Amino acid sequence: MTPEINIPEVLAEVQAVFARYEEALMANQPAVLDELFWDSPHTLRYGFSENHYGHADISAFRASLPVQSPPRELLRTVITTYGRDFATANVEFRREGSSQTGRQSQTWLRTAEGWRVVAAHVSLFG
Repeated sequence: MTPEINIPEVLAEVQAVFARYEEALMANQPAVLDELFWDSPHTLRYGFSENHYGHADISAFRASLPVQSPPRELLRTVITTYGRDFATANVEFRREGSSQTGRQSQTWLRTAEGWRVVAAHVSLFG
């Protein structure tokens, strides 16, 4: 059975939580970023040059950074929902003041606490 794709109200929910994530990323709000990642040892994040397994590891990595992410321009954002409880968000971005571009992917799951990232990946290319 194929789940219903992009149910309008579900898509709006994920777009809103993704916007909150992006705002927190640009405003250096690690507490919000920690909140938006699923608090589970199953959560993972593959970064530019590091891999993190589990919410505690991801949170510790963020806490070790002097600042969060450099300013960036989102070039393309594709958010797709699958049914009512699962979604992906994929972004192409360019760091401010640079011609270098990157990609970010997130897998979102509706939990009892709300929408949470369960897997993420970010990389640069170009």
